[in-house]
Amino acid sequence: MLLGAINVKFQANLIMMANNPISMSKIRQILRLHSQGRSKVQIATQTGISRNTLKKYLNELTASKLTFEEIAELSDKDLEHLFIKPEGKPVNDKLQTLFNLFPAIDKELKKKGVTRLMLWEEYKRNHPDGFGKSQFKHYFAQWKAQVNPTMHIEHKAGDKLYVDFAGDKLSIIDKQTGEVRQVEVFVAILGASQLTYVEAVLTQQKEDFIAACENAMYYYNGVPAAIVPDNLKSAVTKSSKYEPVLNDTFADFAEHYSTTILPARAYKPRGKALVENAVKIIYTRIYAKIRDSSYHCLEDLNAAIKAALDEHNNAFLKGRNYSRRQQFDEVEKVALMPLPPLRYELKKHLFATVAKNGHVGLSADKHYYSVPYRFIGKKVKILYSRHSVEIYYNYERIALHNRTKSAYHYTTNKDHLASTHRFVSEWTPERFTSWAESIHEDVKLYILKVLDRKQHPEQAYKSCMGILGFATKVGNERLIKACRRALGYGAYNYKTIQKILENELDKRDGPDETDQLVMPFHDNIRGEDYYK
Repeated sequence: MLLGAINVKFQANLIMMANNPISMSKIRQILRLHSQGRSKVQIATQTGISRNTLKKYLNELTASKLTFEEIAELSDKDLEHLFIKPEGKPVNDKLQTLFNLFPAIDKELKKKGVTRLMLWEEYKRNHPDGFGKSQFKHYFAQWKAQVNPTMHIEHKAGDKLYVDFAGDKLSIIDKQTGEVRQVEVFVAILGASQLTYVEAVLTQQKEDFIAACENAMYYYNGVPAAIVPDNLKSAVTKSSKYEPVLNDTFADFAEHYSTTILPARAYKPRGKALVENAVKIIYTRIYAKIRDSSYHCLEDLNAAIKAALDEHNNAFLKGRNYSRRQQFDEVEKVALMPLPPLRYELKKHLFATVAKNGHVGLSADKHYYSVPYRFIGKKVKILYSRHSVEIYYNYERIALHNRTKSAYHYTTNKDHLASTHRFVSEWTPERFTSWAESIHEDVKLYILKVLDRKQHPEQAYKSCMGILGFATKVGNERLIKACRRALGYGAYNYKTIQKILENELDKRDGPDETDQLVMPFHDNIRGEDYYK
């Protein structure tokens, strides 16, 4: 839309500068008053500009076919080239031909491996009488500064995705209470094509921020080589000029998508100009278009944002005869890395010390997971999601398990255990009940009672091991009778069986009063004299 107008002004600028131009702030004041419906007399009186000069600027506005909102987006340099017309001779045909090639040259430069030297050589093959290499680069640099004065960084296709939150928030209204809730607006823009993604989220916290980054990549249907956040707390734990410390979860997210995080350097505006400019544009292209409607949930608000966003991405870029979407489809889409088969699962983390049995406990589930035995006594970091548990020591992953939410149980990889511990790792309720059943049904019944006491599983397993071990010491018959007698007492532990066997109570016909008087069947029994 602006290509012809900008080229004409650029060409005139190469010949001579305007004499005594008025300030850009004065021009903005004129345009603002005009957009408010003020008459020429009122504007001239208020600004102190002659009516003839005022008429000239208003005619320029009409000729540009731009709205006041579009004019407001322009920088002072763009505004100067649009409204201050120097006089001079038109450029020759050779220079005009070069100007017409610059939009296509600019697009080609975004492709990986393409250089200005290559494009100049191609230009000279097609135009043998064209400009030399130095003049070609000189005129192109001036054209770039003219059509996009804030962008001096060459962006390669598929290289960087810039992300940030807009300063101004949007809002949703609770249907029930009428309460208005402010929501954050996430903005992402690809460096080469400038294809933009916008989404409303509830907060700037890492959960919402990471989900928005992920949604952006699914919008682009690909992964950039790097993501550039503006030192957001949800992305960067500690800022640094050279080695910023990333939030652990955000770093894990980047690893899942095989991309890199490159936080923008503090106080370096050139590293953030693209996304900051995108934020300014969406205020006009999106905020203004959806401002007259009310939204009761994020889904409705984001649907309205998406409609306005599609319109924005399909509009021609300033000074070019193609849109962000067209540039993305032609140049950047194929340069993005493919998305992984599965979406990222947000992970939480905690620290724990490896117990002597080679396991660490995930306190959220009260479940225990094995690590290699050489890490016993070490403090490790646990990263866990809905489906997996990862354990790290000194930034190295030492164990990976499927998450299990059964309390007081163990998930054990036998390869993690020393040989002396592997036998213990095979302890399960089924193993002990099967062993007990091979001796007698009454022994199985007693073992089931021990397992049902809801003590810590490892302690229950130790009791079962001790009880069943009596079979090799005293024989199956005595153990069967001891279990029968203990079932009569209603006491289910190792010490009960031990006392029965030590006192040979299993050889009597049944429990009697003497048994109850001489023998405490539990460590916590205080005895008949305790309350006297």
